[in-house]
Amino acid sequence: MRFFLGLIIGIILVPVCVYFYVRFGYAPVATAAPPFPLERKLAHMALDARIDKEAPKQPGVPADESNLMAGAHLYRENCAVCHAMSDGVQTPTAKGMFPKPPKLLTGTGVTDDPPGETYWKVANGIRLTGMPAYRESLSETQMWQISQLLATADKLPPSVKDYLAQPPPAK
Repeated sequence: MRFFLGLIIGIILVPVCVYFYVRFGYAPVATAAPPFPLERKLAHMALDARIDKEAPKQPGVPADESNLMAGAHLYRENCAVCHAMSDGVQTPTAKGMFPKPPKLLTGTGVTDDPPGETYWKVANGIRLTGMPAYRESLSETQMWQISQLLATADKLPPSVKDYLAQPPPAK
């Protein structure tokens, strides 16, 4: 009997404590605040499961030089403000984000991800990270061009590397 009483109290007490934790402002909501306990683990688990279920298995465009160059132009226009150019220097926008956006053109980035996974992220965005969905603003071909660029970022043709090495345009 005491076991069931403890179980019922536990089932009621935990949600009530969580409610008060959030209600009275103890939850970290600022981008400069540390993450919730288990926040990263749970978010990655959910994201990985969704991508495994929905990401396309075959690329929509080939990773040829023309598509990679088109992807570089699109990356520069839409992605570099958060994910940096090939020099890896982050913009003030990127420095103020939580979680920090990955630098996609330096290091391994997403070059070890299948293009379909990157396509899914570009098309759908990632909730609570600042990563927007581009499904409404870019065509399928354009999203695939960016995805192919990022999947092959470690082995780009010289013309594409040179373009990505140029300083971003002044705004």
